[in-house]
Amino acid sequence: MTDSQRTLTVGLLGLGVVGSGVVQLLRDHAEEIAGRVGARLVVGPVVVRDPDKPREVAAELTTDLSAVVGAEGVDIVVEVMGGIDPARGLLADALAAGQSVVTANKELIATHGAELLAAAQERSVRLEYEAAVAGAIPIIKPMRESLAGDRVRKVLGILNGTTNYILTRMTEEGADLDPVLAEAQDLGYAEKPDPSADVDGHDAAAKAAILASLAFDAEVTRDQVFTEGIRGVTATDIANAERMGYVIKLLGIAEETEGPSGERQIGVRVHPAWVPAEHPLASVREAFNAIFVEAEGAGELMFYGRGAGSLPTASAVVGDVVTAARAHLAGEELPRVAISRKPIRPMDESIVQYYVLLDVVDRAGVLATVAATFGDNDVSIKSVWQEGSDDHAQLLLVTHAAREGNVQACVAALEGLSEVRRVASLMRVEGREV
Repeated sequence: MTDSQRTLTVGLLGLGVVGSGVVQLLRDHAEEIAGRVGARLVVGPVVVRDPDKPREVAAELTTDLSAVVGAEGVDIVVEVMGGIDPARGLLADALAAGQSVVTANKELIATHGAELLAAAQERSVRLEYEAAVAGAIPIIKPMRESLAGDRVRKVLGILNGTTNYILTRMTEEGADLDPVLAEAQDLGYAEKPDPSADVDGHDAAAKAAILASLAFDAEVTRDQVFTEGIRGVTATDIANAERMGYVIKLLGIAEETEGPSGERQIGVRVHPAWVPAEHPLASVREAFNAIFVEAEGAGELMFYGRGAGSLPTASAVVGDVVTAARAHLAGEELPRVAISRKPIRPMDESIVQYYVLLDVVDRAGVLATVAATFGDNDVSIKSVWQEGSDDHAQLLLVTHAAREGNVQACVAALEGLSEVRRVASLMRVEGREV
């Protein structure tokens, strides 16, 4: 049988924005894909909730899940329906039936990725999820394959395009968050009426869990990620960051460190952070994503591109379909990884730098009192900016790297000082000392 005669059938679960893009790319690029795979990829049944709903692409629509999951003649199952249930059970059934699976479902992989990978390895089929982290940006395969002979130390990522768009607008226009968020909702970047998945960091946290699992061959789930969104970021914070040579970004951070007993620990966190203006991540604007990897051998690497959208995400899905199809024809198994249960480092044990903005009374000795409070809590001050008049002043301080728990204790002590009217802002700093 010639390559042009061989066919593999791709069944889909879902035909929304991404699913429609997948069907479009598989058809528009059919000849090129056939040449790369060694067989034609044919779009088979597509499971949808409402077959009568108008759609941009034509397909064989059905509400019958068994037409795709476990169906004889469907070689690869593409899941673009989202959510954990029923996707979890459907993909487990597909893998058990010997079908390879491609998914863009970050929530599912961040929560149950380890069990699905184990199921894929047990049946010697593929589970691919490139689109689950950064849309069109290739990061899963480089982490899983290209860096397999290296040791990754740290991963920092701008993993959510919506928040990056918002922070870009706030930085370049001096605007506050609320009007820019409303603009992002009008443009379709942020969900209406509830933008919490983006703004509160949940989307980025799921992606950070996946990256940590890949980087450190460990089982890291979404609920183990410290998560803080951008709702507290103000125009004043952004102006202060610029004054000190920084830009504010919402970062997903994963790192492996040594614990108190010498064991390897994994720290995973998502939060706004000051990033040095000269750092590659600082120049990532608008709704773009980027992932910065620090490895022992390869050094510093950055992956940059569109992290969402119909065709960018569909491009990553179709790339995974091609990978699964090639493996199917060659009888290749999923690359095996020894997944370990490394302890997750408590956030209080993280080593961080901080920006602290204090409203203080303007009188002699205040700076000395504040500095002594930092010292009493084993937090060293790197730089100070002070301005004010009459009975009111502000102190802007940047610390050296210190234990998170010590910084929080210091802040609590500062709030109890008569000289401190309030702790106006508190934000972590990344990219120089830590």
